[in-house]
Amino acid sequence: MDRKYFKPKSLTWWASVVPLLLGLVIALGPLWSPLEPLVAAAQALTGNMAPAVLINGGLAGIGLRGALR
Repeated sequence: MDRKYFKPKSLTWWASVVPLLLGLVIALGPLWSPLEPLVAAAQALTGNMAPAVLINGGLAGIGLRGALR
């Protein structure tokens, strides 16, 4: 099985996954109240960036990383 997009030992992969996860936490925060502390931390780390920007940036980074392979 070719793991073109899943490279947990790669720094560039992590640089794309972290914004993706932060965006998901911020987006899901209003739907699930136990995430409120994580949402506050994610917003502090990202400077109140929109979740869609973080998610799309993370997906684009993972896609580019896979395409450059």
